[in-house]
Amino acid sequence: MKGFAFQRRKVVPLAVAALALSASTGLTATAVAATGTLNGAGSTLVAPLEAEWASGFNSRTGNTVNYQAVGSGTGISDISKGVVDFGASDAPLSSTQAAGCANCIQMPWALSATGVGYNVPGAGNRLRLTGSVLANIYLGKITNWDAPQIKALNKGAHLPNLKITPVHRSDGSGDTYAFTNYLNHISSAWRSQVGPPATSVSFPTGVSGSGNSGVTAVLQDTSGAIAYIAVSYLIAHKLPAVAVQNAADKYEYPNLANIENAAAVVKHVPGSGALSIVDPPKSAKIAYPISTFTYVIAPTTAPQGALLESFIKYALTTGHSFGENLDFAPLPKVVQKYDESAANRL
Repeated sequence: MKGFAFQRRKVVPLAVAALALSASTGLTATAVAATGTLNGAGSTLVAPLEAEWASGFNSRTGNTVNYQAVGSGTGISDISKGVVDFGASDAPLSSTQAAGCANCIQMPWALSATGVGYNVPGAGNRLRLTGSVLANIYLGKITNWDAPQIKALNKGAHLPNLKITPVHRSDGSGDTYAFTNYLNHISSAWRSQVGPPATSVSFPTGVSGSGNSGVTAVLQDTSGAIAYIAVSYLIAHKLPAVAVQNAADKYEYPNLANIENAAAVVKHVPGSGALSIVDPPKSAKIAYPISTFTYVIAPTTAPQGALLESFIKYALTTGHSFGENLDFAPLPKVVQKYDESAANRL
């Protein structure tokens, strides 16, 4: 069984990759019709990729994009209040949030996953867990790494008599939404005791950290910890990831091919742009079951509409060439087509 080992494909030059994507989608990075500075806020999952986009866009156009990685909940709040030019969230807008964001559209502009990292001395990098075991860990019902439910899934692994410390987000987080959405699918106990998925929930046990960087730091500093974290942060810090059981009864890691397989179930994008690919059906045989789209949220009446359109189209074309090194997978063609139509409305 392969572990969580980030698998790079053959490197494609940026210009070639951009041309290929543009040809397949109809999207083209438009010439900048205005100059200035864009301000955005939100998702910490997309922050490493957004930093590459901002740098590349600045090099190409001379325009600046400032992005504050403050969590999806704050990103939604900030764009709804009009204090930023765009918001970013790994959780789609709820109907209430959509109503509160005047003239806003949301586009799934990147695809990645929420991984489950762990700090268990001696356990190696082949740890396997089911959704029900994950739910019971975060419900406080499984409290030690040598619990029978974990040992049964990991025969031959060294699992110490060590307390489990579940780590969760303290801020409004799209990773929290993806993780709790998955647990909601899998566990009736989770549904009844914690409730529906949200960017902020009341976890019954554990400790918290702010942003993916904060959760990563807690995980690294706490022997026995387990944490849900955006995959790019696990890669950057060389942390092991859990292989999570999918609906096909296979244990998969959040590698690129497994994320792409989860997203391949998308055959249609609703007008809202909201998509969920957690716990995909067993026909997605190698899917990683906590894969997620991440969204840009922008008003169609923005004062810097031309500049905003140019940046988002850059992110959706040339900018996607940066994604693979950060474990961001290509968008399915049906999503690319939706984004093309939505971006033309900016």
